[in-house]
Amino acid sequence: MPGTADKILQSILSSISQVADSRDIETLLMQFSRMAHELVPADRCTVWVFDKERNILWSRVADGIGRIESSAEEGLVGYVLKSGEPVILNDVYADSRFNPEVDRRTGYLTRNMISIPLKNSDGDILGVFQSVNKLGNIDFLEEDLKLLLFVTVYIGREIDAALLRDELDATQREIIYTLAEAAEMRSQEMGNHVKRVSEYCRLIAELIGLSEKDQELIKVASPLHDLGKIAIPDAILLKPGRLTDEERILMNTHAELGYSMLKHSNRRAFKAAATIAYEHHEKWDGTGYPNKIAGKDIHIFGRISAVADVYDALANARCYKPAWEHERVIALFQEERGRHFDPQIVDAFLENQERFFEINRTFADAHPID
Repeated sequence: MPGTADKILQSILSSISQVADSRDIETLLMQFSRMAHELVPADRCTVWVFDKERNILWSRVADGIGRIESSAEEGLVGYVLKSGEPVILNDVYADSRFNPEVDRRTGYLTRNMISIPLKNSDGDILGVFQSVNKLGNIDFLEEDLKLLLFVTVYIGREIDAALLRDELDATQREIIYTLAEAAEMRSQEMGNHVKRVSEYCRLIAELIGLSEKDQELIKVASPLHDLGKIAIPDAILLKPGRLTDEERILMNTHAELGYSMLKHSNRRAFKAAATIAYEHHEKWDGTGYPNKIAGKDIHIFGRISAVADVYDALANARCYKPAWEHERVIALFQEERGRHFDPQIVDAFLENQERFFEINRTFADAHPID
């Protein structure tokens, strides 16, 4: 019917902008539940996602309950997952396929429900959608099922895309840490350096008010700040003493080398990593390298990474020096505020010293250099 089609289209269009902006699958589940509730008003709408590795279904329920998990072998949700067929039950406790355990665990009383398998474009079952306790204390009808079937096609495809994004993001993180650890092994730095720098960067981003998206992005990208050191000769990279002027010039090329290795990727994390590699040795007063840019012309990720990298280098032992005492580190940042470092970032660091010190303790190297 035209009216039904219009109702479906209006509901999807009203939700699509929020769905498109969300990269968190649990947030997506909440949004999908609200969308289904608009079409067939019910007390709760639940989107269950199938975790094949653990053989469970997990969900975040729209109203009143946090994340819950259920065995993929149990209950009506397990039956629908296996059969691939939708089911209407208007008296759930009269049907042996219903598992009352979730009700007992949550204190909720289920009266009736519609359960529909969620499929991707290839027909693979990703999970189960459930609409629970139709409002008005009335039965679910076949018309309700038809209405929700239109929506679950859309939900299934969006969840498939979200799961793929999660997998790609996880793969990207794994590649980044592998590359970062390779660079560390090459320079014989301790294995937790990149972890600490990553955590410092995320904390600074939070303290100066960057968005959650940018906080996560700099956390993921910053471990590659010194990737270019892979291409620096051993005689310079591993030299325990002070470098000559010629050696220092060659060492400083690692910023450009890292940028060159990363700049061709179209992935956000690698593009951010390219910027960080290129600019984390620039200085607020314009005396840094490789381009002697100054102030806010330096990307905020470069300015943040500069503080994080220098703090970790000073607070921990390296092959060419012992760790500095905390007071000496703080004195240097006070002195270099507005010279080497962005004053706003230094202020955030100085006002939250203990949080940085705690990260340093948490990710301390197992066998620090003497």
